[in-house]
Amino acid sequence: MSARPTSNGRSGTATSAVHAGCPEPRPGSPVVQPIVRSSTFHWAGPGDGPDLLYSRYGNNPNQLSVAAKVAALEGTEAGLALASGMAAISMTILSATGPGDHVVASRHLYGATHALLSGELPRRGITTTFVEPSDPEAWEAALAPRTRVVLIEMPTNPTLRVFDIEPARRAARSAGALLAADMTFATPVNIRAAEHGVDAVVHSATKYLGGHSDLIAGVVAGSHELIAGVTGMMKLYGGSLDPGAAWLLERGMRTLPARMDRHNRTAHALARWFTEVEGIRAVIYPGLASHPDHERATRMLSGYGGMVSIVLDGGGEAADRFCSRLRLAVPAPSLGGVETLVSQPRHTSHVDLGTGERDALGIPDGFVRISVGLEDLEDLKADFAAAARAVSALG
Repeated sequence: MSARPTSNGRSGTATSAVHAGCPEPRPGSPVVQPIVRSSTFHWAGPGDGPDLLYSRYGNNPNQLSVAAKVAALEGTEAGLALASGMAAISMTILSATGPGDHVVASRHLYGATHALLSGELPRRGITTTFVEPSDPEAWEAALAPRTRVVLIEMPTNPTLRVFDIEPARRAARSAGALLAADMTFATPVNIRAAEHGVDAVVHSATKYLGGHSDLIAGVVAGSHELIAGVTGMMKLYGGSLDPGAAWLLERGMRTLPARMDRHNRTAHALARWFTEVEGIRAVIYPGLASHPDHERATRMLSGYGGMVSIVLDGGGEAADRFCSRLRLAVPAPSLGGVETLVSQPRHTSHVDLGTGERDALGIPDGFVRISVGLEDLEDLKADFAAAARAVSALG
């Protein structure tokens, strides 16, 4: 299953999003592949084909369709869909490490990923050194004889930093290690990480790839060898994606380029507008000239993304009041859906970190993360303006 190529032999991103992973059409066949809910399939032995088909193995027709589409969008040899973004990142790391091995990771990571590396993996004899990714020398300095994985995230959650991939890539190559990247916020529409030397491209497909806040999934894209290793871990740990969720994910990915175009444009306009709103101390968006990584983001990304973060005067109390007064945007701990979602990392993704740790990461109390949806811009402005006025009324 693959995207049907255009006349020049290559398919564009939007074409791949629609057609990659779909069976070749034949008279009478459905245009949309049905959900195949069978857990198992007829197979008496190698004479029936090389692979034993079993949905726990990730080779159900719906799972394979998603995997092929992910690989086409990322420009990699293979892909794999798993039960969640955390299943994707954990299975990727476990496939490359064992007791006594070492990981070098950016300290700017999704909270649960940080907890996995700092709390869970040490119980399995796998240690991690966290580095400041803005320091190009930090990556090489952190390498150890048994470094097996170098891990980055871009843009970062929730501070939207866009760090240079090259120092991490050089360090990974120097150590003979796997370079893995969580690219959930960027999506393959805004950047194809494999073209920048990333070996394992990881997404929480719950977010933009699914795009409708109605599924939990994760994906990994990379070489055939890499995906075989991650698949082996998935079989052992039971992290395969349900065929129904795989069908929903494949449907969501068909519209990914169109949705990301609107997410990018609306978020950029909203970020510019926020800079003029009273009571907002800082607006964080890679598309603003004030962003510390604006030049790099402009150079590397095809779009600045659908995420905007703001910091309100008045700290946590102001942020609580701001979120409670929203009527169109929805306070909820996720992102990437068609609806605008807002959250406070101190209550959600980074709740396990202390105030000092969050401050050091650039996440002070008063920080609000906004996943800009597909609503009309003027309606979003009106909703956020009303919430900001309610905060200002506190004095």
